[in-house]
Amino acid sequence: MALSYKARRRVSLLVLIVGVPLYIIAAISVIALFDRPPFWVELMIYLALGVAWALPLKAIFKGVGQADPEAREETNR
Repeated sequence: MALSYKARRRVSLLVLIVGVPLYIIAAISVIALFDRPPFWVELMIYLALGVAWALPLKAIFKGVGQADPEAREETNR
């Protein structure tokens, strides 16, 4: 089931305000469990984790920064 524009905006805001900080804390905690790797390995891990959270949520963020497409259709009528 597809989310409406308003629902996508609310979910994306919730993800950015709550989900991303929790994801950052979890990523740092998992890395802290092991001995500290060399700088370049640690950098690659953080870069991969930085991209990994966005890929599954791409559909939620797509088009959120634009005007509501449903409102545009109503004003054209």
